[in-house]
Amino acid sequence: METLFQYSNQLISGVDTRFMRYAYDRINWKNRLIGLVGPRGVGKTTLVLQYIKNHLNPKETLYVSAEDFYFAKNRIADLADEFVKAGGKYFFVDEIHKYPDWSRELKLLYDYHPDLQVVFTGSSVLDIKKGSADLSRRAVVYFMQGLSFREYLRLFHQIAIPTYSLEEIVNQQVNIPQIPHPLPLFAEYLQTGYYPFSLEEDFGLRLRQVVMQTLETDIPTYAQMNVSTGRKLTQLMAIIAENVPFKPNMSKIAEMLNISRNNVADYLRYMEEAGMVIQLRTKKAGLRALGKVDKVYLDNPNLLFNLAPENQNKGNVRETFFVNQLKVNHTLTASEIADFTIDGIEFELGGKNKGLKQLRSAEKGFIVKDDIETGYLNTIPLWHFGLMY
Repeated sequence: METLFQYSNQLISGVDTRFMRYAYDRINWKNRLIGLVGPRGVGKTTLVLQYIKNHLNPKETLYVSAEDFYFAKNRIADLADEFVKAGGKYFFVDEIHKYPDWSRELKLLYDYHPDLQVVFTGSSVLDIKKGSADLSRRAVVYFMQGLSFREYLRLFHQIAIPTYSLEEIVNQQVNIPQIPHPLPLFAEYLQTGYYPFSLEEDFGLRLRQVVMQTLETDIPTYAQMNVSTGRKLTQLMAIIAENVPFKPNMSKIAEMLNISRNNVADYLRYMEEAGMVIQLRTKKAGLRALGKVDKVYLDNPNLLFNLAPENQNKGNVRETFFVNQLKVNHTLTASEIADFTIDGIEFELGGKNKGLKQLRSAEKGFIVKDDIETGYLNTIPLWHFGLMY
C-alpha cells in the first residue's frame, strides 16, 4: 500500500487546479458513494484529483486506478479495509469499469465501512441500475461530457465567461464584450476544442485511439461481447460517420453488419452511453415519453471533423454541435415543423441567409444561425448555445 500512496500523492500534488470543469460544482461531495462517469478523455481523472488537492488531507486520502497492476492479484475491498485500519477516510477508484465484479465490491465498501467516503470514475457505459449488487440505491452518479464552447474559451484562451440559461439565450441576454469577433474561435472549437487533451500533440491520432478503445474494449467488456462483436461496433460507427445525420434503418444495418435486427438498437444504445453518438427521438404521446429514433449523430463536432472529413458540410456540423450542447441540461426531440423541439420551443438551424418560413406555424420558435456574431428578434447565433455549461 505504501507504493500506492506514493503514486497517489504524486498525482495529487501535480494536478493543475487553475481550470475546473462544469461538473465540479454540480457534484454533492458529501455523499458516501459517488460515481462520475463519462466518455474517455473528457477529464474525469483530473476533476477528482483537483477535488482532493483542494479539499482533502492527503494523509487520509488514497487515489488508485483499477488499471493498476496491483489489482491483478489484490482486491479493492481488501485494500480499502487495510486503508481504513490505517486511518483512511477518502477512497478514490479511477477506471472502475476495468475491475471485474466492480459493483459487488463497491457495495461491500459502502456496507462495511460507513465512515469511508468512496468516489469512483468509469466509462459512461456503466449501468449502475443494472449492477448485480444493486448500487442504484447507494451510489449517486454524475455524468460528465466534453468541453462546452465556454469552457474551451477559458481553458485554451484564458477568456472567462459566465454560463447562460436557455431562457437568457432566447431572450437575447448574452453580452460578451471581451470577444468582439467570436466566429474564428468558434470554428477552432468545432474542430479541436471538445476534448481537453487537444492541448497535447497529435490530437487526431489520440482521438482515434479513444474511439477504438471505446468501441473495441470498453463496450465489449461491459456488455460481455466477444472481439468480433467489438469490430461490428467499429463498422457501425463508420456507417454512421459516412451518413450523418443518419436515418437509421434497423433491417438494412443488420444486413450490412450480418447481425440480428434486434441487436442494432442495443449497439446504438451502448455507443450513445459511451459518448460516441447521439440519438434524436420523436415526441411520443404521454408525459415525458420518447418515441422512435429519428436521426443518429456523431456525439460532437470533433468526431465529425476527424472521422468523417468528407462529410463536413455546415448543416451536419451545426446540428451536431446543437444537440451535443443542449443535451446536458435539456431533452431534445425531433420537431414536426422545424429541426428540434426543446421545452415546447421550436428551433430551426441554418446559415446567415436562413428565412422564417418553417416557423410560421410555430407558437414559439427561433432561427439559429451559424455565421452571425450577434442576434436580433427571434434569430440567435449558434455559438451562444455553447455557453450553457
